[in-house]
Amino acid sequence: MPQDSPSHKPRTQGGRRPYHAVLMLGLVLSGSVWADDAEKARTIVAKICAACHGMDGNGTAPNFPKLAGRHPEYLVRELKEFSSGKRKSEIMGPIATALDPDDYKALGAYFGGQKPTSGQVLDTAAAASGKQLYQDGNESKGIPACGGCHEADGSGNKRFPRLAGQHREYLIAQMYNFKKDVRSDASSRLMREVAKLLSDDEIKAVAEFLTGL
Repeated sequence: MPQDSPSHKPRTQGGRRPYHAVLMLGLVLSGSVWADDAEKARTIVAKICAACHGMDGNGTAPNFPKLAGRHPEYLVRELKEFSSGKRKSEIMGPIATALDPDDYKALGAYFGGQKPTSGQVLDTAAAASGKQLYQDGNESKGIPACGGCHEADGSGNKRFPRLAGQHREYLIAQMYNFKKDVRSDASSRLMREVAKLLSDDEIKAVAEFLTGL
């Protein structure tokens, strides 16, 4: 459940961060008996994930990513990277660490099984430009076609995330994080290289196209 927005950092008290989400998670999971992993996943999502990502993984807050329809294996890998610290996030790091690693698969299956929604295109000219870049890349600048990794329809796979229908604001923010090396986890090496070749207008155009897929 990726999240890198600095605007939602937990408050600090006496040098310690009282991560309310983590505390809630402990209350939810302690002493409970679960009929199956799906039931447990739904409860974790309702208590912890839904506030940012929506119960169905199609949250409306533009600085938090939609998770619906992402490949379960990709989501599991993200949780592992947040937990290990390979991917840095002051919000997702503690939450992933507090979760039982055995529950990662159940959460991946839960969000992967949700039906993704698309956003509304606001700039048709930019979306058209972004579509061409996504599908064909820009050979003169050495930019590969985005669909080569994220699939032609933006649906993603177990190695690369779903981008179709994602919030444009989140996509733009992440591209700048790649471009400025804020995202420096090992799995983002290729994206850092690609993002540095993209102009501001190209980043916004691709994001505009993708949000409408």
